[in-house]
Amino acid sequence: MAKIIVSNCLLGAKCRYKGDSCRNEAVCALAKKHTIIGVCPEQMGGLPTPRVPSERVGDRVLSQEGVDVTGEYKKGAESALLIAKLNRAKYAVLKAKSPSCGCGRIYDGSFTGELKGGDGVTAELFKENGIKVFTEEDEDIWPFKTE
Repeated sequence: MAKIIVSNCLLGAKCRYKGDSCRNEAVCALAKKHTIIGVCPEQMGGLPTPRVPSERVGDRVLSQEGVDVTGEYKKGAESALLIAKLNRAKYAVLKAKSPSCGCGRIYDGSFTGELKGGDGVTAELFKENGIKVFTEEDEDIWPFKTE
């Protein structure tokens, strides 16, 4: 049995920037065999729900209105990492493309829906600390599916 950090929105919590969820049944089903620990780094960093969309621009995170919300994203990432460490989680399944949770591909900062290579703030911090990060789109390569 693995301990897996999961984006709350994938579990059905209405915490996304527009106040909705994106419940994913495959992610929810992991709870049958594993310990699932839900987090929302954006909320944990003090951002409201709903909130203005944000995207990564270099090392910063900017809202669509041009407000620098990097501090909130970093605070949320650090809080999520603390939870992961306290629970000795080795894995995370985070929301694809998010400026916080995206892994491998994130929105490019133009607010046009275009993607670029890269990680969200939380995914990046998790990887730096040895946590293996996946998204809901990586179900075919989740190593814990067979554990």
